[in-house]
Amino acid sequence: MDANATTPVLPEVQRAMEPFWQEQFGNASSIHQRGQHARAAVDHARESVARLLGCRAAEVVFTSGGTESDNMALFGLLAPDDHLIVSSVEHHAVLHAAQELAERGVQVTFLPCTPQGVVEVSALEAALRPNTKLVSIMLANNETGVLQPVRELADAAHAAGALFHTDAIQAAGKLPLDVKQMGCDLLSLSGHKMYAPQGTGALFVRRNVRLKSMFFGGMHERGRRPGTENVAGIVGLGCAAELARAWLVASGPDSPASLAALRDRLEQGILAAVEQAGVNGGRTNGEPVPRVVNTSNLFFDRVEAEALVIALDLKGLAVSGGSACQSGATEPSHVLRAMGLSEARARASVRFSLSRLTTADEVDAALQIVPAAVARLRELAPKARRASSQLTTNN
Repeated sequence: MDANATTPVLPEVQRAMEPFWQEQFGNASSIHQRGQHARAAVDHARESVARLLGCRAAEVVFTSGGTESDNMALFGLLAPDDHLIVSSVEHHAVLHAAQELAERGVQVTFLPCTPQGVVEVSALEAALRPNTKLVSIMLANNETGVLQPVRELADAAHAAGALFHTDAIQAAGKLPLDVKQMGCDLLSLSGHKMYAPQGTGALFVRRNVRLKSMFFGGMHERGRRPGTENVAGIVGLGCAAELARAWLVASGPDSPASLAALRDRLEQGILAAVEQAGVNGGRTNGEPVPRVVNTSNLFFDRVEAEALVIALDLKGLAVSGGSACQSGATEPSHVLRAMGLSEARARASVRFSLSRLTTADEVDAALQIVPAAVARLRELAPKARRASSQLTTNN
């Protein structure tokens, strides 16, 4: 139940990729038949990703993953004295890029969010300046699943003459995406969040938006991303995009609605069985905050998330204390802190993120494992504090 960290490669995706490792291993830039077959496969995958996003195939740039896509969007557009606006709940692929750009002379504003993790349009409008070049706000948060009002934010950016980028890495394959309806100029996605292999990704770049290349070499990807294409990986991403399009309009046991029902069943079952627990980013004014269908971020007071993650892992249940990219970090989640959670509550929060392969039996198993693990850790906590206090006294 850590699908936001990564998803398995679906069997259909693996089968689509296999010929391009040995039988059809050509370089897509070669003009002989093997190269032409590879080029045709890349072009087909580009069209598949374009259909997922509702854009032209020529507007899709293949990358090595979400971090590169995010970095390309920011570094490819901004120069010293330009103004960049990002939210305080972005993934570190955007936040750390923004911090580096600030070191290079770009003016950066970090927008606050509500206690539910939502960036308000009024906050963006107040931050816009005449020299604002780019606004980058994610569509779905990787830790809480909370969705941002991207269309309204994009409209506000455009009204001020700025471009709009959204990190849709945790939304692709979980929500219908249409870049025209969303109003974005750039959009990032990552293959391994949507059942394609790790090391694959894409950046949508609207026609007439000019990006400076981050790398230098050949004229691959229309000169925007030089380097020999990862043909097998790109084919896998294209196949995953086609499977996602079919899943998003499906009904029945393998559909977004069924996954949302499993997520809600897990969430409600845990909260019914565990006291002093709740949902981070759950409701505002009594109404549910829009989230992607697979994600639930829960706090368990008087429990350290790290200890709970380990305890659950020992029982065969994989969850996360936050972004997988921050594993081992000593600081509490920047997302939860930006939402106003205390340090103690942020450190007591765990993310459950289901996949399209999660079953009802697995949810039932989790509903047995989680309450027992939380109760055990709460029982042990006073003993651990007493032992620590005694050790300090003795020393």
